[in-house]
Amino acid sequence: MDGIHDLGGRQGFGKVRYTVDAPAIHAAWEMRVNALYSLAVRAGIFNMDEYRHAIERMEPRHYLTASYYERALTSLLTLCIEKGIVTRDELERRAHGAMPLAAASAPGRANATPRERFKPGDPVRVKSDYVPGHSRMPGYIRGKTGVVVSESPAYPFPDAHAHGIRAEDEATYDVRFKSEDLWPNSAERALIHVGVFQSYLERSPL
Repeated sequence: MDGIHDLGGRQGFGKVRYTVDAPAIHAAWEMRVNALYSLAVRAGIFNMDEYRHAIERMEPRHYLTASYYERALTSLLTLCIEKGIVTRDELERRAHGAMPLAAASAPGRANATPRERFKPGDPVRVKSDYVPGHSRMPGYIRGKTGVVVSESPAYPFPDAHAHGIRAEDEATYDVRFKSEDLWPNSAERALIHVGVFQSYLERSPL
């Protein structure tokens, strides 16, 4: 899905602000949230693609103002309600107030059929797909061409895995793009590497 979470390659945000040696955990509740969603994944309550998609479904203003662990908490609570672990009434009774949750999920999709296999050096094009559900394809490479550099181990196709659809394992390819192809007349010359699932790719005539 195209949402506020997919900001890669966007312009106008200025320099990235960061703090050297910043702590990963700032409060005890953040460590507790991290432990709880890790436990939920290990227990099979939900998988990491479902977890990511619940964050993507957050209301945009909430997403932009929330911290990393606030987003994690929103995803955790949303999925626990959707999976029947707790009701919203019970949750808000325990929290002593309303809790912001993610919006309802849109439909997912299965692996592409057929899928092509690629080898290093093959020119490929990223498909111009627009899907309402979860996707691990960055918007800035949609419709762009690049060259396969290597193949990574197979993983369940996230567009299906996040929606309870049968997800076949498929490879991800390290694809090399030229910056001037991604952002014509707007970027210094550079090579950009992106991990791209097999279902997102087709052979390019280049």
